[in-house]
Amino acid sequence: MDANIYQHFRKAEALFIDQVAGWLQEVSDQYRPYLTDFLDPRQQYIVEAIVGEKGEQHYQFDGGYLAAERKRALIYPEYFVPTQEDFDIQLFEIHYPTKFATLSHGKVLGTLVNAGIKREVFGDIMTDGDRWQFFVTASMADYIQTQITQIGRIGVRLEPKDYTELLVPKDAWSLEHTTASSLRIDGLISAVYNISRQRSKELVENGKIKLNWQVFERPDFELGLRDIISVRGFGRIQLREIEGKSKKDKYRLLLGVLRK
Repeated sequence: MDANIYQHFRKAEALFIDQVAGWLQEVSDQYRPYLTDFLDPRQQYIVEAIVGEKGEQHYQFDGGYLAAERKRALIYPEYFVPTQEDFDIQLFEIHYPTKFATLSHGKVLGTLVNAGIKREVFGDIMTDGDRWQFFVTASMADYIQTQITQIGRIGVRLEPKDYTELLVPKDAWSLEHTTASSLRIDGLISAVYNISRQRSKELVENGKIKLNWQVFERPDFELGLRDIISVRGFGRIQLREIEGKSKKDKYRLLLGVLRK
């Protein structure tokens, strides 16, 4: 792999770039497909950039449904034709006493992580406001089903579901065009949610935001393509495209926005 590829990404991403290079090498050496765990959108972007440059191998993503954020990548040689079954994804529905209890994305995620299950093993967590479902790697499905019997103090039962039984998630991204003088996190939060720059800076410094699902406290950090920031109490922002510069030298951006 070209050593120059590292300069297009962040230093902190070097380890993941090495991982992708290893996957490509494995596909090349063994001439068979390699299936990754679930990747976040930024990691998917890195896979696209690196595999796209090689040419000999191909890639495809699947997260269980079309609008999935977290997806598994299948990297494969030219002869191979992927099908949905090759992605080995299991859908679960969470059964719980809906009249007496409420679930939240944070509670479900926290329970899975606290059960010692790596974040990469499960994909999107979805709700229609009442029902809750999530995706996992099929190889971990039995283990997760036996391990997860409670979320907080709520007794739950996980039921395997077929793709055809996927609920319609109530959260839908809206696409918004905006201009910004920089790609700083605090500036974008301020512009999208119409709050002061000082307020958005405080949100970041006080641990109220996550960058790609990790708590992040640097307001001056510049977002990269496909990064997602979650702002507690406000929603989420994803940098989808940088569409160039305006006459006033501002970035023209296409954002995905989720408002609470």
